[in-house]
Amino acid sequence: MQSGQSVKAKAQIGTLIVATSTVQLAIGFFGTFFALRVALADFDGLVAGVVLSSYFAGFTLGALFCKNIIERFGHIRVYAAFGGIVIAATAAMALMEQPAPWAILRAIIGFGCAGLFVTTESWLNAKADPTERGRVFSIYMVGCFAALALGQLLISRVEIETAGPFNIVIVLFAIALVLVSMTRAEQPQIIATAFLPYGQLSREAPVAVAGALLSGFISGAFYTLVPAWMQDENVDRGTIGLFMLAAVLGGLAFQVPIGRISDRFDRRIVVAVLGAGLMITAVIMLRLPPILGVILPVAALFGGLMSTIYPVSVAHAHDRMPADSIVAVSGRLLLASGIGSVLGPLLGSVLIQRHSIDGILYMMACAGLVLAIVAVYRTRTTAPPERQERTFDILAPQAAPLAHEAAAAPEVQD
Repeated sequence: MQSGQSVKAKAQIGTLIVATSTVQLAIGFFGTFFALRVALADFDGLVAGVVLSSYFAGFTLGALFCKNIIERFGHIRVYAAFGGIVIAATAAMALMEQPAPWAILRAIIGFGCAGLFVTTESWLNAKADPTERGRVFSIYMVGCFAALALGQLLISRVEIETAGPFNIVIVLFAIALVLVSMTRAEQPQIIATAFLPYGQLSREAPVAVAGALLSGFISGAFYTLVPAWMQDENVDRGTIGLFMLAAVLGGLAFQVPIGRISDRFDRRIVVAVLGAGLMITAVIMLRLPPILGVILPVAALFGGLMSTIYPVSVAHAHDRMPADSIVAVSGRLLLASGIGSVLGPLLGSVLIQRHSIDGILYMMACAGLVLAIVAVYRTRTTAPPERQERTFDILAPQAAPLAHEAAAAPEVQD
């Protein structure tokens, strides 16, 4: 009987992982495609920034508030509702090409995607055996990275100007919706989280807050503005897809080695090195010759540095905060990351209009420098914290904060 229940639980976990990887495939493709589509629409710089950053605003709000919705209506119903919202908003985007409706619809899509991730990850946390939870979430995050990377390869195979890309996104979300809606699973319990005053985390772990904010700032600008600039420069879309693919795969490759280093040394030093390395890499990218064999390794390096700042910052915050506030801490850092993700495209869209790609890369270099300065200053003024039991977790772009929060949640019973 126990063996049968174990097989059933693993099947449910597998279904959730496949469904979420499908969602991440859609998001990876949609993010790059939509940046290119906005560039073709030739909106004003600030208007384009609002349209592109609206996804992150919706995603942040969804991640903060959808737990209450899940608690009220249940996981399967909420997953179906959020999936339906995303599908409807995506379909509506194909029918119009004005900045205001696109901004609103992209925010709705971001809200719905956050709901899908929170629903899936809290479900995984409930279904996975405590002894296997770390392995389950590692498989889950690797699947998310792989799907996000695969989404970049679709860019060269579609006509950006048509409704076809929107339809691809709709099909992928619909597949995920069918997979989860057909699963036979019990309702996981929702565990209430401890309240954490907003100012407390900033006082106790300012490096973590700065890391989350600037990580979102950099990644939001990178994923939305860099592919749009490349298209404006008449770069082949296959090359754009390879460039973004290299950045995502670099993020995956850096997760484990950077995580092990951060578990052995003061994480603030690691954050400082990541910030300084990102600054140097951004400046180097300005000087690179337009040769694919030269650009792709540097893109992978940049993606690796960019994608590891947030998880190291989260781990540092958990070192400094009480163990019973893990989920609340993740929520606060998610908010900081979301704010950064909104501000990055807004400021970057103005800079790119005035200074081309130089403005974006220098902006990201400055953000890395500020982070390095903050981290170094704190190491000189504050003793390193005592390590908690928790260590670095693999975190994928966009889904990252949510996965960490789910993995950090207290054990729940079916």
